[in-house]
Amino acid sequence: MAENIARVFADAIATDPTRPLLTWYDDATGERTELSGATLANWVAKTANLLVDELALAPGDSAAVLLPPHWQTAAVLLGCWSAKLTVADTPGDVDVLFAAASRVAEADAWSAGDRYALALDPFGLPMRQVPAGFADFVGEVRGHGDHFTPSPQGGPGDADLLARAAARATELCLTAGDRVLIDAGRHPDPVDWLLAPLSAGTSLVVCANLDPSRLDARTATEKVTRTVT
Repeated sequence: MAENIARVFADAIATDPTRPLLTWYDDATGERTELSGATLANWVAKTANLLVDELALAPGDSAAVLLPPHWQTAAVLLGCWSAKLTVADTPGDVDVLFAAASRVAEADAWSAGDRYALALDPFGLPMRQVPAGFADFVGEVRGHGDHFTPSPQGGPGDADLLARAAARATELCLTAGDRVLIDAGRHPDPVDWLLAPLSAGTSLVVCANLDPSRLDARTATEKVTRTVT
């Protein structure tokens, strides 16, 4: 079993970087965003370069990610893991913090050296008004390079996360080549909606506020082979 999340991500896009890897829906807003493996890899690389080049973070440093399931959350998490950061899951001291605009108040429970806010705009646009004490993630990350070469060693938490992901992939009956539709509202853990599908070699259709009446049509349109609802 792989023990390097960056390697798992690279393998997921290696066969055809142009094919859709992550398609995001929000049925509350009507948003649909489709990212090829190459496009998501660019966002991941920019995030990792921000962390390493601008913030001078090193393997084993820590991040807090106060974000809901979203395509930008995938970029942030994979960027942190590519830079070999530990993503903390309980409030405390961290080196960097990412928060959705709707959750910046929760950041008060964390002590962070640098803080970035995300509007989670459908078009990936910068924030119109940045909360005090935060930098705009999209505005900052766009200036960084599209390529990042991770260390071949896994991050501190990679082995545990990937073991959990492999177990969940087995439980969910995911197999390589599947196109998996995931109800993010019912499965908000990144192991479920991101790592398990990637580790199994599938592509993702991640749905927030999933409207059950749209499920059959979406399954057909997106050529879904497995649903996790």
